[in-house]
Amino acid sequence: MSVIYLLISISIIVAIGFFIAFILAVKTGQYDDDYTPSVRILFDDELKKIENPKSIQTTKEKQI
Repeated sequence: MSVIYLLISISIIVAIGFFIAFILAVKTGQYDDDYTPSVRILFDDELKKIENPKSIQTTKEKQI
């Protein structure tokens, strides 16, 4: 029975260690996305083509 208490305490210590490592990685910017902004430039025109037809209306369409 004492082995179970030992294993539980060791697993809690390991879990706390992984949690601290995760928090430090997030604070130092390990998970920041550096790739997407550079690729977004390539697809910027396609996004504008999709958004603009909905938002641009002619004066005849506005009157109706």
